[in-house]
Amino acid sequence: MDMEMSDNNSAQIDTHCGYVAIVGRPNVGKSTLLNHLVGYRISAIVNKPQTTRTNVRGIVTQNNYQVIFTDTPGIHHDSKTLMNKTLNIAAVAALDSVDAVVMLVEALKWTAEDDLVLKRLQQMSCPIFLLINKVDRIVEKERLFSYIEAVKEKRDFAEIIPISATKGINTKELLAKLQPILPVSEYAYDEDSITDQTLRSICSEVVREQLMDQLHQELPYSTAVHIEKFEETPHRVDIDATIWVGKIRQKGMVIGKKGQTLKRVGTKARFIMEELLEKKVVLKTFVKVEENWQNNPKHLGDLGIITR
Repeated sequence: MDMEMSDNNSAQIDTHCGYVAIVGRPNVGKSTLLNHLVGYRISAIVNKPQTTRTNVRGIVTQNNYQVIFTDTPGIHHDSKTLMNKTLNIAAVAALDSVDAVVMLVEALKWTAEDDLVLKRLQQMSCPIFLLINKVDRIVEKERLFSYIEAVKEKRDFAEIIPISATKGINTKELLAKLQPILPVSEYAYDEDSITDQTLRSICSEVVREQLMDQLHQELPYSTAVHIEKFEETPHRVDIDATIWVGKIRQKGMVIGKKGQTLKRVGTKARFIMEELLEKKVVLKTFVKVEENWQNNPKHLGDLGIITR
């Protein structure tokens, strides 16, 4: 009898599932936050603008709740190329049919691009949470309190939460605040899923992340990585990655003197891939030039930046 009652009670447990968009200006910490929430590197986290180029979903399942976060490309003013226009469209499109929005800003800063993001959210009726990132860098906490009072005037936010995406400060509190607003629903993904991204896509981002990290300000971030080959066996994965640049001189920058820059990119990317895939990785990298690829719809489609 007791066993039967226990089974009936467990059958009545509701699950909740909902979608939350992470928005903000470029380089404010959206990808870092997503990776921390998920517990794995699924989105590029280089400290450079335009790191995220597609809507990357990260999935957190716990306590009968499943939160599906979407890390969007940063919303920015520069929309001169087809790629930049596409990034802005993708970021705004991610706001459709979400149950909540998380907007990131940098502590003690508020820029014109932050205003642009907030303007995009004007017509949203769902709860909007403002996360003030990088609070771990603030020595004088009184300045943070004054900043919070100032941003309260920007909008009636559901919550204003100071966080550190890199150190995980208050990320558990964020999840706790989000869970009650999620609708009762079956899970959209398996309980052990952490992303909707393919391994091929994640490996592409790993190479691009290391490329930007190695080159710093030497190369405009008009680069792209396409995985041409991804062959997996029980004990190893063979990957061919093509790095696209827009000018001949940029090809030389990527390769470096005697090929050393490209070698460093490949070595660091391979280590990360082996940790991710838990197998030996044989990575081959190639560099190709296509002028004005950022305005080529076919190329952007091949890279997954636009849907054809």
